Amino acid sequence: MPQIKSVKDADVAGKRVLVRVDFNVPLQDGKVANDLRIRTALPTLELLHTKGATKIILLAHLGRPDGKAVEMLKLAPIEAKLRELTQVPFEMHENLRFDPREETNDPTFAAELAALGDVYINEAFADSHRSHASIVGVPALLPSYMGLRFAEEMQRLSVALTPPQGSVALIGGMKFETKIPLIKKLLTLYSEILLGGALANDVIKARGLPFGSSLISGTPVPSDIAVDERLQVPTDAIFSEAGSSAERSGSVVDVRTNESIIDIGPLTSKHWAEKVSKAPFVLWNGPMGIYEQGYRDGTDHLAAALTENNIQAVVGGGDTVAAVEKHTFNPEKVFLSTGGGAMLQFLVDGTLPGIDALRR
Repeated sequence: MPQIKSVKDADVAGKRVLVRVDFNVPLQDGKVANDLRIRTALPTLELLHTKGATKIILLAHLGRPDGKAVEMLKLAPIEAKLRELTQVPFEMHENLRFDPREETNDPTFAAELAALGDVYINEAFADSHRSHASIVGVPALLPSYMGLRFAEEMQRLSVALTPPQGSVALIGGMKFETKIPLIKKLLTLYSEILLGGALANDVIKARGLPFGSSLISGTPVPSDIAVDERLQVPTDAIFSEAGSSAERSGSVVDVRTNESIIDIGPLTSKHWAEKVSKAPFVLWNGPMGIYEQGYRDGTDHLAAALTENNIQAVVGGGDTVAAVEKHTFNPEKVFLSTGGGAMLQFLVDGTLPGIDALRR
């Protein structure tokens, strides 16, 4: 299989360089609310400038404009933030997804993009599970390389596929049917998988326990997964009553018919934090509760255990990364992946469409 070439080896002196970046970041009041994904691209941009690239053209998307120009999804705030962070001169192409041909991998759109540059760099690992024109079409037309962060994502996630004995995986979120391949894979690699969020609700239901009005996937959990004792679910939880702001904690089996599980409980938080603090390696993707609605205690408690004990870890998913970023940690130990869906797909398949495109 052909090796992917690094930007370190690219001859860019006197050339126009197209850099596909992942700047799909949250905005608040017209400004960037979290610049992690922007900051991770800086070393590659600085390297290209040092190596004498005459023009650096950034390709990015923001949100889901459905192939139409949307004022709120223009990249001006992101460009402004990047100019605050670096002195490297660059040009920012407007939101790729304003053109419907991006998401359909239209060859004419890929050719139009390729005509803007002489060399292509993929620095958008988090978007590389998408077979879009800027991810798989352009590298077929230009000399192509992976960026510095892209290479680090591949290397650190590959470590998560060969964990030491006794390692623990924490998986949260929802849509169990989309996580089945991942959980099956992780059960062959990790000593325990600690499940939170709606994923845990699905296993609780599959094990014949009450789940109240908690969010449940439409697809039943396969029986061979449901009975696996290495798949841990909360023993206690925080419950919320439908149509009320009332909340309480209790044993998971005591959930009432009109209550939903909204977070792992304090006993589970303490028990799982102990597991995390003693593990030789931790893989974590997805919060333990409904993080976006403010139910963050369980997730934050585990993030504290991870960072305070200097555990070797790979962490991905926006809410999970946000929880870890609240703490001081050693980036050599704790790697914050910019990939959400891309991270999960890489863990299952060992590759991505954007990676395969660079190997051609």
